[in-house]
Amino acid sequence: MPSVLGLLEAREKKVREEVARLQEEAERVRAALVEAESKLTRLADARVTVAEVLAEPPAVVAEPVASAVTGSVVPHRDEGMEASVLPPDYQRIMSVLESEAGREGMRCQQLAAALGLQAVPAKVEGLRSKAKRLVERGWVLEVRPGVFTPSGTPADCRPPFDAGPGGRS
Repeated sequence: MPSVLGLLEAREKKVREEVARLQEEAERVRAALVEAESKLTRLADARVTVAEVLAEPPAVVAEPVASAVTGSVVPHRDEGMEASVLPPDYQRIMSVLESEAGREGMRCQQLAAALGLQAVPAKVEGLRSKAKRLVERGWVLEVRPGVFTPSGTPADCRPPFDAGPGGRS
């Protein structure tokens, strides 16, 4: 027959294991509670901020630039227009091209490096696309294939046409 002390020790061991399991579960629940409370605080703050913004009188909305291409965020350059009308990515490209190094002309790999981007094909091609768009809108000149410089004035920003045989004049 088992001893009373042996039975008590076995029972105590079993209860200790249950306490340890419940303590682990309580820690997990406490961590989940802290995370949920954090989310709740962020959502409540966002709701208050949105309510404040919506309560303010509407700001004056600037009229779109008349020379902007439908669906484009890059307007055609007109006399007196500053690069500040361009989206931030294009402003950064313009600032690099207008720097001392860019005035001589830059290839897209050089432009990527100057912007702090990795010169991987995806980044370089994205920059090439943006530079070409700036050429089309009169902000940048492509002085040689793949070499871009800022244009001086809107009049001299149109790409030259080949007037040779079969070319446009």
